[in-house]
Amino acid sequence: MSSFHTTFEEILDGMRSALSQLDPLQVEGMLNRLLITKARDKKVLIVGAGRSGLVGRAFAMRLMHLGFDVYILGETITPAIGKGDLVVVISGSGSTTIPVTTAEIAKKMGAKVLAITSFGESPLGRIADQVVVLRGREKTAREEEYYSRQLLGEHEPLVPLGTFFEDSCMVLLDGVVAELMKRLETSETDMKSKHATIE
Repeated sequence: MSSFHTTFEEILDGMRSALSQLDPLQVEGMLNRLLITKARDKKVLIVGAGRSGLVGRAFAMRLMHLGFDVYILGETITPAIGKGDLVVVISGSGSTTIPVTTAEIAKKMGAKVLAITSFGESPLGRIADQVVVLRGREKTAREEEYYSRQLLGEHEPLVPLGTFFEDSCMVLLDGVVAELMKRLETSETDMKSKHATIE
């Protein structure tokens, strides 16, 4: 159990460090972008590969509970994205192929791109209209080959390169949801009314 305790303490320390370095203006910009999108009845598309994608799914669920018209890249019911819609791309490295390509296409279609990444100067960061830099990922090479590694059955060690980013991102987005609840004057009871009844 020594590895277990050492690992979760390391993860918690890493998350505290990452979240303490957030730029409040970037987070405020994200909140404003989401609120504008909702006020204009535009769509939100969440994009992320691997574990970042799972974090994005959790965020999408909460946005749905808040009344956003939200979708996840790759689902069969995801509609076309167009002018004024918002594409939220989560990528620790900011260089994973599918998220970066999606961001490029979204811009061509007139959508706004919001990137959450550890590297503001990454390809994704340069494409995005708005960036939230969340420290956590220290190296980028292995994430870029995510799908290749999965096909080969390769896995990263305990507390892999993306863990701090992904765990911190989950907390960041839950904080964003709490702030959106406040600004939209939405209660937990309101959100429960949109919760799945068949699950």
